[in-house]
Amino acid sequence: MAKYARIIVDISQEKLDKTFDYRIPERLKERLKVGMQVVVPFGSRKITGYVIELTDEVDYDEEKLKDVLSIAKDSIPIESHLIALAGWMRQNYGGTMNHALKTVIPIKAKKKQVEHKSVKLAVHPMEAKNQLAEYQRKHSTARARLLEALLEETELDWEVITGKLAVTGSVIRALEEQGVVKVISETQYRNPVGHLTRQGYVHELNEEQQHVVDTILSDYEAGVRNTYLLKGVTGSGKTEVYMELIAHVTSGGKQAIVLIPEIALTYQTVMRFYNRFGDRVSILNSRMTPGERYDQFTRAKKGEIDIMIGPRSALFTPFLNLGLIIIDEEHEPSYKSETVPRYHARETAIERAKMLGASVVLGSATPSIDSYYKAQAGEYHLLTMEKRVHEKPLPVCEVIDLREELKRGNRSILSERLTELMEERLRDGQQTMLFLNRRGMSGFVSCRACGHVIKCPHCDVSLSLHSARNYGEVGRMVCHYCGYEEPEPQNCPVCGSKYISGFKAGTEKVEMIVKQRFPQARVLRMDMDTTRSKEGYEQILSGFANREADILIGTQMIVKGHDFPHVTLVGVLAADLSLHVSDYHASERTFQLLTQAAGRAGRGEQPGEVVIQTYDPEHYSITTAKEQDYEAFYEQEIAYREIMCYPPVWNLLVILCASRTEETAAEGARRLAEHAGAWITASGKKVSVIGPADAAVAKVNDIYKKVIYLKTQEYATLVKIKDMAEKFTRDNRDYKDVMIQFDFNPVNGF
Repeated sequence: MAKYARIIVDISQEKLDKTFDYRIPERLKERLKVGMQVVVPFGSRKITGYVIELTDEVDYDEEKLKDVLSIAKDSIPIESHLIALAGWMRQNYGGTMNHALKTVIPIKAKKKQVEHKSVKLAVHPMEAKNQLAEYQRKHSTARARLLEALLEETELDWEVITGKLAVTGSVIRALEEQGVVKVISETQYRNPVGHLTRQGYVHELNEEQQHVVDTILSDYEAGVRNTYLLKGVTGSGKTEVYMELIAHVTSGGKQAIVLIPEIALTYQTVMRFYNRFGDRVSILNSRMTPGERYDQFTRAKKGEIDIMIGPRSALFTPFLNLGLIIIDEEHEPSYKSETVPRYHARETAIERAKMLGASVVLGSATPSIDSYYKAQAGEYHLLTMEKRVHEKPLPVCEVIDLREELKRGNRSILSERLTELMEERLRDGQQTMLFLNRRGMSGFVSCRACGHVIKCPHCDVSLSLHSARNYGEVGRMVCHYCGYEEPEPQNCPVCGSKYISGFKAGTEKVEMIVKQRFPQARVLRMDMDTTRSKEGYEQILSGFANREADILIGTQMIVKGHDFPHVTLVGVLAADLSLHVSDYHASERTFQLLTQAAGRAGRGEQPGEVVIQTYDPEHYSITTAKEQDYEAFYEQEIAYREIMCYPPVWNLLVILCASRTEETAAEGARRLAEHAGAWITASGKKVSVIGPADAAVAKVNDIYKKVIYLKTQEYATLVKIKDMAEKFTRDNRDYKDVMIQFDFNPVNGF
């Protein structure tokens, strides 16, 4: 047994990220394990920490070492491979080891388990009757009442006894001590799928699906563990492929994790898995109680489930025999963490799979440019499914030029063509979905007459509008990549029109317009306001699926993986809103959203139509989405990324410097940029340094934020710069009031 424990102490200070050695007292030697949370003395305080290693050798004077005080009460032990994964995350994404450890433990503390208790007779009925007579003689009415009931029922629930019979717990325990009754206690796990009714599962794979399954399983059986990119058009049956792979892996005693964007984790999705796998499947989502989440991780550790479905945090389910990780809709930005460490679930899943000898399947109708680039380079194995199940045709897409609508005097958010098609659907008893593309609402300024968007002359991204601070002032247009700015224009610089401004329309306004135009229609709205309750998503989606409404209006949450066979028309109300945000991903996000939206139409017996409304109908993301042509979009987008030195061709690191005073943040960022520049020059590496500049939101809660951008082709070089920056700020007292954070290849930016 080891003598010493190497421990990361639980201190939130960013600059303290080292292990400390403690002596293991005799009373803990047999109990202490790697991954446990412990209480240790630290200076004059007692604090908690995590055991990273058990060892017999220390570099410090053994006599000066302090003892571990105790194992922390209600702590959740971490599996050793998850500690190694936390170390990898800390190295590749920045932050402290503590940050990383807390990420891989999604459940922070034990929760009280739900117990089902019942009481039954522990003696022969004749003896019980004699005892009953004795209680009656002594006027022990409560004891007599309980014994009478048990002579009739033999076993009763604790709640029935303490409620209906009004017998207290102390009376029950007194009879138990006398040996008259026996209390039976069983742990009942909170099961988020326990209320579902299994309906059975019958499905045969088509030729394309079977080919994908055979390819992956032949590698798996040969001991080859790959990362596969499955590119399948909307409606091609990717979920059936996932389930077939899972069935094979779990039949061999292995376990599987299925990551799904939170927004797409619906009742429909869960039912498909539950119908096939029953109680061996469980789910996680943000609306579950801490107790429900704790129980799912306990069940996973005990081997009571084989499959966990959930968003990003489900990646850290404590499975020990993991055989497969599936990431559905792998292009979704929600797979990138927005808190330290800013890890990407895709990269982290691949690393965890390597540690445990598992395979990874990334699935999407519109793969991220990053993943497709790696597939083209041979880093991922590319598999494709080009046909919808049962050979159903893809919907017919039509692009409406809103500039022409304005010229004809139509200022409504609904074009004449979309209005006409909605009337047809109402007349024919079919359903319509209206998708308001609100991603990036804060942002760009465009001309509604000619479609011109104000862009940064240096970075080729749209400038973001910052409103005037004082009445009478003009707003500012700012680039969040290089800091360039110019005043907000009053007229279009191209055509001189006064119709130049930001787009202002929400789902409530759209709902009002639709109800005015179609008073006979039954309308449902799905957005953050209407889905605040725990069952909000499910109620709206099931209501629409049951044809309780003719029109569903919503933001991107309505276009993620839902299957409504009676929807034959999808209207995209404002394609431009994601096209011109101040982000190099803008075209990619737009293409993905439009393709996903279009994929909701025509999934039943009737063919589907899609109407895309835009002020920029010639943009390649819109023309290629209209044709559902991913390869054509990719060729243009990757050329743009190559010219501008953006990921995945190059790699990008954003360093955030934040402080309570703008001067401190600015000075900290300036000195760090200078030090990075000197390091780059000395190393001879080809790295571009941009900034410091204001962050996208320059001030939050009285915290000022400055950012530095660094671009280079080698990811490892950026990791070295991160290490250098951490050491520089740790060694300089001037940075005690400056918070430093890192974001590699950012998805949403600081």
